[in-house]
Amino acid sequence: MRAPLALLGLAMLLGGCIPQVAPPPDYYRSANNPAPAPSRAGEEQVSALPASQPAWEAHPATPTGRFVPASTYTVRPGDTLRRIADRTGAGILAIARANGLSQPYAVTPGEQLTIPGGRYHLIVRGDTGIAIAQAYGVHWSDIIDANGLSEPYLLRAGWRLLIPGGGTPPPLPSGSTAAQRAAAFHLDIGDLVTGSEPALAGNARPAAPSSTSRRVLASTTPIETPSKLIGGFSWPVHGRVVTGFGPGKSGVRSDGIQIAVPEGTPVLAAADGVVAYVGSSIPSLGGLVIVKHGDGYTTVYGNAKELLVRRGQSVKRGQEIAVSGETGAVDQPSVHFEIRKGRDPVDPLGKLSG
Repeated sequence: MRAPLALLGLAMLLGGCIPQVAPPPDYYRSANNPAPAPSRAGEEQVSALPASQPAWEAHPATPTGRFVPASTYTVRPGDTLRRIADRTGAGILAIARANGLSQPYAVTPGEQLTIPGGRYHLIVRGDTGIAIAQAYGVHWSDIIDANGLSEPYLLRAGWRLLIPGGGTPPPLPSGSTAAQRAAAFHLDIGDLVTGSEPALAGNARPAAPSSTSRRVLASTTPIETPSKLIGGFSWPVHGRVVTGFGPGKSGVRSDGIQIAVPEGTPVLAAADGVVAYVGSSIPSLGGLVIVKHGDGYTTVYGNAKELLVRRGQSVKRGQEIAVSGETGAVDQPSVHFEIRKGRDPVDPLGKLSG
């Protein structure tokens, strides 16, 4: 069971400014988050620091996509790819992908460019990949592929994204609304890793991470993440690996490992990084923290009962970021742990030291 977002927002309003003096170690675990009674067997409430609504909920995207016919464009003197995109109504990324162009997307007069046809969404400040996918009823991973997006999956206001399949929502009951389409959209870890950051305005820079959990950032504020991984990865907890990486005996694939530990075990950051997500938006994983480390690496920590960090907070290897529990779809206290390179999960056992 997770704390309702509305209650978290109310707590922020009632609580006023964040204290400038560090609270005692058990403050957030007792004063702010008294231990709740489980709603049903095996399920506990996930406690977390007060935080803003996730960006895709605070700033839903509007499906105002415009259809652009497929065509061929002859580059004119003085043209840039941005100017060509504006003239045709297509997107820079989709044009570059269709023509095998790489940054800085240089074009020469007289060159013939293929303009991919389809529906294009104009990104506005605060849009996230998740919100755009929800608005059109398509998978964010399909939008990534259609536009050739790659690490760090940065979006900027003014860009246009090609919406695969024409942006036609999946079949829903007659008279369904945008809100119903969003409710039918199911998040996965890949969405949170690659599509949760809000779009930057123009040439603006992301906000610098904070070294403490005192700062509450607006959910529509993009966060600067590391460019380089420092060192390797250490174990987030020490325990018995009860589920390995990859296909299991039942045929169900695990994108990480499950480590059995006593309830209340501190969960530690596996490497230096910046917290990209804190919450419980994926029911099977309960309390969830996602940390970005640079070089395309991300770590995922699930099934926690207490979340001790905020989005936008920088953390050090070995720093406590959560407390283990039995939240989500597990039958014993444990920690779900993943390492991802870009969108792709990799076997943590091949990356962990010790």
